[in-house]
Amino acid sequence: MTRPTLASHTMPGHLIRRLHQISTQLFMQRVAEAGLDLTPVQFAALDAIGRHPGIDQAGLADQIAKDRATIGAVVDRLERKGLVTRIVSQRDKRARELTLSEEGRGIVTALMPVVAGLQRDILPGLTEDEYRQFIALAEKAQGVAAG
Repeated sequence: MTRPTLASHTMPGHLIRRLHQISTQLFMQRVAEAGLDLTPVQFAALDAIGRHPGIDQAGLADQIAKDRATIGAVVDRLERKGLVTRIVSQRDKRARELTLSEEGRGIVTALMPVVAGLQRDILPGLTEDEYRQFIALAEKAQGVAAG
């Protein structure tokens, strides 16, 4: 039985939402198979902190395109898991500088190939050329310079 085609099935917002659901589901499944409990946002935060040691929470929010309240909760969870350390900035006593713990670095290192490997599986119906075109168009649509 085929499902009826709705107008929303051809609307970018609906399609993007569905791709996000698929992406999140695959991420959670593969990370669980690797024996870890981490969300896509937590992984993005760990990756950004690892690439920018000492980044503050506002900078982290900018790096991964999340609001500051969300980032505060994400960092709280990562700190409780022992993956991130948070210290008062010497430059700005109101800011907290973030670094990965040794365990956090290990998790990023272990998960990077898992996360890289699932990217192609998010869009299984595309040829390799279509996949590259999708990436270029998605980057263009959000104003990110392809490079």
